[in-house]
Amino acid sequence: MTHDENTPRRASLELLRAEAADELSVLVDERLHGGEDPWDFMEDLPTVDELVVLTLRAENIAANGGVRPSQARHYRVLRQIALDYPPLTKAVWRLLGEEKHRRWDASAHADAS
Repeated sequence: MTHDENTPRRASLELLRAEAADELSVLVDERLHGGEDPWDFMEDLPTVDELVVLTLRAENIAANGGVRPSQARHYRVLRQIALDYPPLTKAVWRLLGEEKHRRWDASAHADAS
């Protein structure tokens, strides 16, 4: 699968990571202000790199008319993200792995369509 010209490559990885870190920080703050114990939820949150991968995946889905990908397309999209952003490769493989206990894990729900 080659990089699709309809989905332009985003900003630098450093900027994507900074945006993801900010988003995670806000999420943690909201949950803490809601009275949740960080020991109960921190392990369930994605890492910064996983959030970057999920954001790039969401952009790819949006560029494809919002159609949820099949399991095969999900794999190809994540693989392409790893090719476009080699430092994200570990996060991509974690998301493609067997850890489906996390509620936010897209691969746990990629069977749709």
